[in-house]
Formats: sequence, structure tokens, C-alpha cells
Amino acid sequence: MNPNLNLYHIFHTVAECGNISAAANRLFISQPAISKSISRLEQNLNTTLFVRSSRGVSLTPEGEILQKQVDSAFASIQQGEDLLRKAEELGMGRLSIGVSTTLCRYVLLPCLRAFIHQNPHIRISVSCQSSNQTIKALENGEIDIGLTGESERAGKLLFDPLREIQDIFVTTKTYLENLKTRMQIEHAGHQESIYSHATLLLLDKDNLSRQYVNQYLSREMTGNDRLIEVTTMDLLIEFARIDMGVACVISEFVKEDLEQGKLIRLKSPVTIPPRKIGFAYGKTVRNNRAAADFLEFVKT
Repeated sequence: MNPNLNLYHIFHTVAECGNISAAANRLFISQPAISKSISRLEQNLNTTLFVRSSRGVSLTPEGEILQKQVDSAFASIQQGEDLLRKAEELGMGRLSIGVSTTLCRYVLLPCLRAFIHQNPHIRISVSCQSSNQTIKALENGEIDIGLTGESERAGKLLFDPLREIQDIFVTTKTYLENLKTRMQIEHAGHQESIYSHATLLLLDKDNLSRQYVNQYLSREMTGNDRLIEVTTMDLLIEFARIDMGVACVISEFVKEDLEQGKLIRLKSPVTIPPRKIGFAYGKTVRNNRAAADFLEFVKT
């Protein structure tokens, strides 16, 4: 405890008890130590705070002025402690998460739905941004946790893998049939790859998923004039649904489309290994109880 605050605490207790012996018993210190502390406070303030008598001590007019302020101060401290205890009981706290729009929709929202049900008093903010922006925000301490793909760019950040995802190529049956018809007319008698003539739908080059996929795609695929680049996976999927081309998407995010036949999966022109997505965070994030609780929750 701060030395001056300790003196005021002793003064406050003596004023309440009206007796140095009783104050010493309450504070578990000796009577001489109490008297010495009161004398020291009086010296600091250059005034007399108590009148001593055989029956105990009573406040001087100056002591009464000080007592009102000290009582108010300690009442505020007590109120603060009570509020902290209440917040602890309720599990109150704040948590900020960075995530791409697609990962937010397909991965984060299901996690949050269950977590919020169990922790209704935690204030959660979500920044929808690219995974690269999320990593930068984590490095700058602007957010607590980021849901992103595993990346060497994450540097010193910690990473808890959540699941594996697989990049695949999809299109509609209509687009594929029309493409094959054009290929038969334009390249009769030649065996041509679908990918050599299809309009390829990819995420933009600043996207972490695109950067991962680019390691495996040929230069011909990513550099032709039939390439359409978009900013989000959701938009990529929508373009594929309306017969605009062959899209490189994450299989888990088009599962329903594939099951219902809205999209069909094509044989990949290259082998793209599965990759991990999970929660990235700094080493000090567990000092934030809300963040630590969330990380433990998603592990179960």
C-alpha cells in the first residue's frame, strides 16, 4: 500500500473506533505503531487531528474536515472493489476479434453464437478485414485475437489451429457445358484442358488465401486475360453460381452448394495441400480474461 494511503487508512480506522487500542486490534498492529502513524500524518499536514484523553481520542475541527473527505475516498474505493467483484461474478470483459468476411460467416459466427450464450456480459467487437490486415492489427496490438489462415507472415504471433481447409475448383454444370461446346468449335480435334480456356475466378493478390494458392498455380493460369479477381470469398462463390467461370474456393464453404448440385467440383489442375485456419494472438493476450476464456472455449 502507498505509505501516505496507509497513514490515511490508519487515521480512518482510529476515527471510526475512537480508540487507539481498538484501532490497533482491528488493523493487527501495535498501539505505538498507530500513535506513530497519526503523529506522522499530523506532521505532514502541519495540524492536530485528534485530541487525546483517558477515554480515547476525538477529532479536532481540522480532523473532522479531513475525516469527511477520507470517508468519501474510502467509500469510493469500497464501491470500486464491489463493482470489480460483481464484474468478476458476471464474467464481464471486452474482446476484440479480427477476421475476414468469409471466415466470419462460416467459422467465427458459429463459435460466437455458443460463446455469447454462455458469456452474455462480455462486450465483443469484430473487425471484418483481410487476413493480412488482421495479422498487422495483431502485431500493432489493435485487436486481441485474429481468425486467419496459418501464415509465416504471422512472425512471433501464437497460433491455435482450429481445423483444416481445402482449396478446390468449382463451377456450374451450365458453365461447364457451354465451355465444352465452345472448345469443340474452336479447337476441334485437339485435347485441350478446361483450365486453358475457362474464365478463372480468384481472390485478389493481396488476399492470404490467394497468396497460398499462387504457390501451386501455373503462371499461365494466373496471368491470362480470362482472369477475374474479387475481394471476398463470398463474392467469388456468387460469381461462380451465376455461370461466370471456374472459381478457386474453400470446399467447406461451398459444401451445401455441392450437395444441392448448384456447383460442381472439378478435378484440380494442380495438387493444393490442405491448410490450417485458427486463432492467432500475441503472447500477452491471456492477461485479458475474456480473450483467454474465448480461446479455451473454442478448444473444447
